[in-house]
Amino acid sequence: MATEQTVQQHAGGYQQPTAGTAGAQTQVSGQATTVSATAGATGGVGAGNLITPDIDQKLYKFKSDDTPMMQIMLHSKRVNVKSPVVRHYIIDEPKSFVTTKDAVAKSTDNQFILPLLSQDQKLPRPYTTLLVKGVDGYDATGQKATPGKDLMIFIVGRDTTTGNPVAIAVNGPRAVSSDENCTTPAIPAGSVCVLMANACYETQKEVDPDLITPQPIDLHLQKRILNRVVSDYFDAQEKQIPFNQAIIAEAQITNFKVKGNRTLYAGQKGKITVDTKLGPQDVYFTEGVRYQVKKEIKDDGKWNFKKFIALAKLIFTGEDVPNTILGLCGKNFLEKIQTIDFSDHPEVRFEVNMNNLGWEVTRIHTIFGNLEFKHDPTLDRLRWSNSCFMIAYDRCVHYVYSAEHTDKDRVEGEEATRNSTIVWDGLGLKGTCHVWIDGEGGTDNYGTDVIHMHLWNSDKAPATPKENCVYYLMVDCLAINAEAVSGTVWQYKNSAWEPYTGEIPLGN
Repeated sequence: MATEQTVQQHAGGYQQPTAGTAGAQTQVSGQATTVSATAGATGGVGAGNLITPDIDQKLYKFKSDDTPMMQIMLHSKRVNVKSPVVRHYIIDEPKSFVTTKDAVAKSTDNQFILPLLSQDQKLPRPYTTLLVKGVDGYDATGQKATPGKDLMIFIVGRDTTTGNPVAIAVNGPRAVSSDENCTTPAIPAGSVCVLMANACYETQKEVDPDLITPQPIDLHLQKRILNRVVSDYFDAQEKQIPFNQAIIAEAQITNFKVKGNRTLYAGQKGKITVDTKLGPQDVYFTEGVRYQVKKEIKDDGKWNFKKFIALAKLIFTGEDVPNTILGLCGKNFLEKIQTIDFSDHPEVRFEVNMNNLGWEVTRIHTIFGNLEFKHDPTLDRLRWSNSCFMIAYDRCVHYVYSAEHTDKDRVEGEEATRNSTIVWDGLGLKGTCHVWIDGEGGTDNYGTDVIHMHLWNSDKAPATPKENCVYYLMVDCLAINAEAVSGTVWQYKNSAWEPYTGEIPLGN
């Protein structure tokens, strides 16, 4: 068993990122933040051009209640890019724990190999401490276990054969009370080891650094054009009902924004090549936020106070916690929450407020955080009246390939003037805190890179659970597991039940 770290010549290849708490491949433990290391871990580093938020206030305020998703996009941080295909990056928090793959047998040895899954082996670095949950530590003599005080271990090196870390116990058993070092305690398979701070000697100045590499996802930007053509003859006429170009423009801009709002929700990513007068050119289609979301709650349509508490807990105590959350609701979903009886819970404040975006919203205050709700007519037009999109509007990015601009010219061969407004942009969601509440009853996207959650309100286990589905238990459900009590979260994985750790499979 090798326990000493030595300088080794680089043999080719780079350490690849491992998953953080939300499942994004962003964590490169033990690596310095250098251009070479980052390029090796990500496949290359490209230049970026970040620009401070810039809002067209007139366009932002125009018909804002009918197009809230477009309002959020215009309010988001603006990033100017040089291509209609953008590498949109997701970054999450480092993992807070690792889990033992096999059991560690009790022995008289001072050091032992901590068996971990391959993707977790490099997370505990030398001089790191880990708290082994569920395994009792010992008192200072090492002769008496201390129930309730977990075992802590100290990483001293790495086994060159298996790649697993090598550890010693800090408050473990001792052969005799006068021994300086502890012996190896028994650690069951599946034990959760929480990553703690490192501990260093008196003159130490260096430990292994950490490199965080955001995970990229391709995002297409869609070019949209608003054309307005008015003939000279029309403009010169006296109307029976007086209306002018401004009124026509208002109706056309409304239609332009409403259609754009639908695209921001439900657009499908793609690219098609078309033949033009200038030769073949590409048409890009942006992906709607509905299909960028990585967490989805399957709604049975029966909402009550307890469900709201569960929803707030899932959102505000997860791995990627937002500052604010706004629920954009279809009309049927909004009706259900407005008719909930809160009379038995006077501590709950159900009030109407003006939020940071300048909208009048219904706010429900819980101890975990505030939930804001607003009707979005676009969901009704998309036939999603029973659904709701919980969006953290401070975690969105507005990518702009060509800033909005207008053009005015005479129509060739005609007595008319063309006014054009051209936009080429897209909206990307940052983080994994956004949640789609699906009340339409569809099951089409099971098996995709989305975590499907259910707020389970039965003491009987689901009869036919889907693979990788997650269940938040609102009541004790011992049929799932002896530890499956109310408030815990369980996942059906590999045809078995296990506690849900919060990891999300992120694809491209």
